[in-house]
Amino acid sequence: MRGTPYPTLGELLRRARATVAARPGALRLRAVGTSRAGRPLWLLSAGHGPRHILTVAGAHANEPVGGVTSLSLAERFAREPALLQESGCTWNFLLCLDPDGASLAGRWLTGRPGEGLPGEGRPGEGLPGEGRAAAEASPTLRGYYRRFYRPAFAAQPEFPPVTSDPRPVMPESEALVRLIDELRPVVQFSLHGVEVGGSFLQLTRAVPGAAAAYRRIAADLGIPLEHRPFDGMGWLAESPGVLVLPDSGPTEERDPSGFTSQATWLYAMRHGTVSAVVEAPFWSVAGVSDPRPVAEPRREVAEASEILLGRAKQLEAVVGELGPRAPETPEEIAHFTAARELMDIGPGVVDTWNSAELATTVGNAVSLGVAARRIPLRAAAMMRQALGGAPALDTLVEAWARELASTFDARWVPVTDQTELQIRTMLALARALV
Repeated sequence: MRGTPYPTLGELLRRARATVAARPGALRLRAVGTSRAGRPLWLLSAGHGPRHILTVAGAHANEPVGGVTSLSLAERFAREPALLQESGCTWNFLLCLDPDGASLAGRWLTGRPGEGLPGEGRPGEGLPGEGRAAAEASPTLRGYYRRFYRPAFAAQPEFPPVTSDPRPVMPESEALVRLIDELRPVVQFSLHGVEVGGSFLQLTRAVPGAAAAYRRIAADLGIPLEHRPFDGMGWLAESPGVLVLPDSGPTEERDPSGFTSQATWLYAMRHGTVSAVVEAPFWSVAGVSDPRPVAEPRREVAEASEILLGRAKQLEAVVGELGPRAPETPEEIAHFTAARELMDIGPGVVDTWNSAELATTVGNAVSLGVAARRIPLRAAAMMRQALGGAPALDTLVEAWARELASTFDARWVPVTDQTELQIRTMLALARALV
């Protein structure tokens, strides 16, 4: 059904248990570790083949689409076992890698009426170009960001620190690494979502036919592809929306905060595993796929940089006017830490933008404009919750969320389309590799 909201973490687990109970033997569910707060990490497995495929969902707390995709494909395997039997594989789904983060980020799914949440949008608060019925059925960016949470970079379990970093590895990261070593998967999928923009695919090794298949899938669903995604700056753009790790590509990931990690989808390469990161947009922006060249790329970068740094400065001023108030609860501290980090990375992000060949196409310039607005909006959204929902921050979040949606004509992508994009992409890659 179009406009279907994502299930909460609890609902996802209940549905998984019910599906396993209804089809004993076809699906199996087991815990493969625990989170920092003691929440189980659940692995749902389908099939009994000697080779393995691994799908990791919920690596980022604010991206719930992967869990829905995983459960939907597992249920499809239970109904149609021939889909999996022909590959001779067992397909394993880690339903949520960061359940602690998801428990905070998922609150936008269960908010109060009138906050623009799924199924609760008020007339006139829908997305640009949509009528009353669509507005009442679809989430809004305003509702999404009012309860936004994404951990600080070093607290994202898909990215354990490099061995020279003195920080301990999170138990979620250790559990995933153990699972990779146990399964030695032929292919590992990491399912992600981006708030506003287009879809893209990252591959740690070129897969013949993958780019063409991916473009067909996205076109069939009407989902735009990012012409040149910012993720994987050192990766090769095989085609619009598809990045491939070069033979001499990076073995570590460095984020704008300076935190350096070995991504778990790079770690799996030691087993000959091909890792595929599949991004699905929640709100799509058609402009990100525009291939026309830009006359003055440096000007586009300068304008985006000005927006990013200017809004960070504006947010800093609003927080300063609120006076000293330290976050008290663990939840407030988590929001504050992540917000503070985003408020500080602006200069580093701008340096990266200036050192790379960016904004060479209209689509790339649009993606840059989205990113310049998204970073301070995320920071403001989390600082608002860290400081008790201060009205001044509430006003800022609402204004910036509305401006982001209207500037880029952001359109809600039904969850069924988001999941279908990821399911079809995984099946196409699995056929090519297995």
